[in-house]
Amino acid sequence: MADQYPVEVQPDFLEKITRAKPVPALSELIWNAFDADASKAEVSFEYNDLDTLDAIVVKDDGHGIPRADAPTFFRSLGGSWKKPGAQTASGRFLHGQEGRGRFKAFALGRTAEWAVVYERDGKLWSYAIKMVSNDIRHVNIGDEVEVTGKATRGVTLTIGEPLKDYRTFTSEAGRQELAEVFALYLADYENKASIILDGQVVNPSSTIASRKVFNLTDVEVDGKVHWVRLHVVEWKAAANRALYLCNDQRFPLVQVDRRFHIGPFHFSGYLASPYFNVAQRDGTVELAEMQEPVVASIDEAQQTIKDYFRTRAAEEARTVVEEWKDEQVYPFAGDPTTPVEKVERQVFDIVAVNVARHLPDFSTTQAKNKAFQLRMLRQAIEKSPEELQVILDEVLRLPKRQRDELAQLLRDTSLSSIISAAKIVSDRLKFLTGLEAVLFDPEPRMRLKERSQLHRIIAQNCWLFGEEFNLSVDDRSLTQVLIEHKKMLDLNIVIDAPVRHISQTRGIVDLMLSKATKQYRANQLTHLVVELKAPKVPIGAAEVTQIENYAFSVTADARFSKVGVMWHFWVISDELAPYAEHRVRDDAGLVHAKDNVSIYCKTWAQVLDENRARLKFFQDKLEVQVDKAASLKYIQERYAPYLEGVFEGEEIDAEAEDATSDATSA
Repeated sequence: MADQYPVEVQPDFLEKITRAKPVPALSELIWNAFDADASKAEVSFEYNDLDTLDAIVVKDDGHGIPRADAPTFFRSLGGSWKKPGAQTASGRFLHGQEGRGRFKAFALGRTAEWAVVYERDGKLWSYAIKMVSNDIRHVNIGDEVEVTGKATRGVTLTIGEPLKDYRTFTSEAGRQELAEVFALYLADYENKASIILDGQVVNPSSTIASRKVFNLTDVEVDGKVHWVRLHVVEWKAAANRALYLCNDQRFPLVQVDRRFHIGPFHFSGYLASPYFNVAQRDGTVELAEMQEPVVASIDEAQQTIKDYFRTRAAEEARTVVEEWKDEQVYPFAGDPTTPVEKVERQVFDIVAVNVARHLPDFSTTQAKNKAFQLRMLRQAIEKSPEELQVILDEVLRLPKRQRDELAQLLRDTSLSSIISAAKIVSDRLKFLTGLEAVLFDPEPRMRLKERSQLHRIIAQNCWLFGEEFNLSVDDRSLTQVLIEHKKMLDLNIVIDAPVRHISQTRGIVDLMLSKATKQYRANQLTHLVVELKAPKVPIGAAEVTQIENYAFSVTADARFSKVGVMWHFWVISDELAPYAEHRVRDDAGLVHAKDNVSIYCKTWAQVLDENRARLKFFQDKLEVQVDKAASLKYIQERYAPYLEGVFEGEEIDAEAEDATSDATSA
């Protein structure tokens, strides 16, 4: 007579079980087989006369479950016999740790029956374990009987009343997804473990194009430091471009919700760390993405993957392009001379290489025909949206929505204009990162001079303070400010006396920017006065007093106060001294607001963050990537006359060496 046992189910575990996706649920059942030392896990499907799925069968040749151990195995979720780092009898690492895998059956069907055959005292014994989803708190374990005749050890799980027809399991996409989950495991235990899905062997090694390992930054959680490694498997066939969080043995535990745009490459990323062993044991692995250190590792992994495949794409394109140049079929003469031409050439190379890859027999085409095709492609990319759309449709297989968007965009503007706009975003991001190094890195920060260096660089980048401002006055007295003010208001105003500075000394305004929508209406004019301080000078009482003196001088001058113009005064440096921190009223740094005058104390960190926020949308859409080394090189080359002596040669070399070292270790 069968015995009935209560299953101690915690509500949070039930929630996870019932919402498992099909392939991950099936994967857990296969992991159970391998954790039982099975050399083969076979998945088959039974259909009725109407060709509707009747049952899913998972059969293995593992050591089975002793009848005496079965109640323990099924009574407690989260209390598995499997321990982190434990091994099977044959020496394979165990995947499971929480004892939940067997219950994944109910993510696929309403009934589950385990037919178990195990060895005891030199004999084989069999019994059955039955459960139903609507009474998951109880498990029925049948009496065992001795097996007579031919039989082998193992467990056959039959999942009845499937929730869906699950054709995904027998599709190429489903097979590939399963291969991605078990890729590293099957590679580690080649000839010792295999999966047969619907009669066909799942063999990831035959579809793996390459493998790469990267050491990432350690994570520290609750005072403990854990190493992190990223394993990237590139596939020959189409794959999901998935990133998995894995335990220290690289067994996937959960898939990360990230998107990757890396061209024609297909990959799976496995982010492994001992920390995820801890998270799995604590039942928090699904919540790992909510932890700041884990998010930082995921971000680093995502960027590493993008950098790796972009480098691969560039290398492949370079190789093919060099061959075209040797054959004298490349449709460009000489090297590009301007930044825009360089980007245009890169765009052509990438598109052309992809087109050539998809064109039948392109590599064996005669040189004159190849040259003609490449010239036509160049013309289509640069001037003919209709032709380009055909290429994108028939060759590159872009989705219709993306084809239409690109075609319409090319009707409205040229490719050069698109590239130029992307370059502006890229240059500004590089400028922000480079400027950040100039302002905050200890050595350059101490060497930077306020007036002859910082001032000159900022004067050429007034977009930092808002796109609406144009540079109107640069380092002139308040009298000159008034003169410039007059030009925008009324040329009949007579300027016959210097503005009297409220502190009785001559004031110098670093920058004055103006916003004027309609010059014949005074109320449509806004001025921004910016006082720049060297990074090493905190904004304290003296600096606040100085900017207030500028502002109050304007307020006190009748020629300024009689017109309806808004004035904003900023003083900017790396940090605020306690006095300024006490004076500011809000996060924007406001210290004074009255009538048409407002005064702000701002840090460069605020200004840089505000600009990055404005550029974030375009950066994401254009997938612009910048790093510190490239940004420093950009700002040094672009503003070389103003940065003399700020960077020492060895510092520049060190930055480049760090970047090279990072790429090499990757």
